[in-house]
Amino acid sequence: MSTIFSLYVANLKEFMRDRGAIIWTLAFPLIFIVLFGVIFGGNTPPNYTVGIVNEDNGSVSQGLVGAFKRIPSFKIETGSRDAELDKLKQGNIDMVIVIPAGLSESVAQKQTATVQMYDDPSTGQADTQIKESIVQAIVAEINKAATNTVPPLALETNSILSHQLTYVDFLVPGILAMALMQLGLFGTATPLVTLRQEQVLRRLGATPLPRWHLLASQVLLRLTIALVQTGLILALSVWVFKVEIQGNILAVLGLVVLGAVAFVSLGYLVAAISKTVDAANGITSAVNFPMMFLSGIFFPLAALPIFLTPIVRALPLTYLGDALRQIMMGGTPTFPMWLDLAVLAAWTLVCSLLAVRLFKWE
Repeated sequence: MSTIFSLYVANLKEFMRDRGAIIWTLAFPLIFIVLFGVIFGGNTPPNYTVGIVNEDNGSVSQGLVGAFKRIPSFKIETGSRDAELDKLKQGNIDMVIVIPAGLSESVAQKQTATVQMYDDPSTGQADTQIKESIVQAIVAEINKAATNTVPPLALETNSILSHQLTYVDFLVPGILAMALMQLGLFGTATPLVTLRQEQVLRRLGATPLPRWHLLASQVLLRLTIALVQTGLILALSVWVFKVEIQGNILAVLGLVVLGAVAFVSLGYLVAAISKTVDAANGITSAVNFPMMFLSGIFFPLAALPIFLTPIVRALPLTYLGDALRQIMMGGTPTFPMWLDLAVLAAWTLVCSLLAVRLFKWE
């Protein structure tokens, strides 16, 4: 037992000397709890920009418009049907509510009238359900005020997409983006720091082998793995879950290569600033988990608190997930495609330059 205790004490001392490991191993979980407790601990609904098209001039329609304007989470815009639907298709607003002509007269005659809601299902099933429940609650309140017998108002939901989407359709681009991120982080940083810590890089540096040959071979390996991952994910999604890829498969592969290069360069940067394997594992976890939850690959961005917007817009996974969803699902863009590509390219360039500047071979 004394031998075991002596080894335990020696390992503990070694761990305590590694300040990076201490910070990322012990402090990060606490930071993680605080961060996501703030994000998901409240019960306030997400903020949405809503286009209202009022084609009826009666009292009931005015009451509906007033009720929607009183919802704190709704930012109201008004306009014609065509103009508001165009904004929805371009991703400038989150939904459109149409109050058709003759609605007030139908309610006065105790006839059922329909309020139309247009939504983009590519933002996710959970997001659609939140929006629909809020609108349905307003319609129910108007019904209660109008009559106690026959509900005069009904809600009709419509999709702006020409094809039907399931939750799996929404999930697959996010899973692909997450796989590329984790390949670049965990598949690059930790193995590279391990090679350096075990003096393998030092011994290779003493050979005639140019160092950039070693780095290039590792990047090519990870790009190969990324393409194999993509093929497996898409094959399983299409053959088993009947997911339909709406865009060009070559465009998807090109985006996969760009995303993989961006996260591999980020992985090299993590390796450059990590002195030990434990520190590398901690830093990659600290980078990985916030991006998973704050980039919109699993949860709609509208569900996140507004104060997190600057962080969300800085994450490369936000733009990779958005670009993949645009191409694979034909979904409404959160950002223009050129901006998605530009941000990923910028992350690649900046991380590569910093990694070259900071990386040590010994």
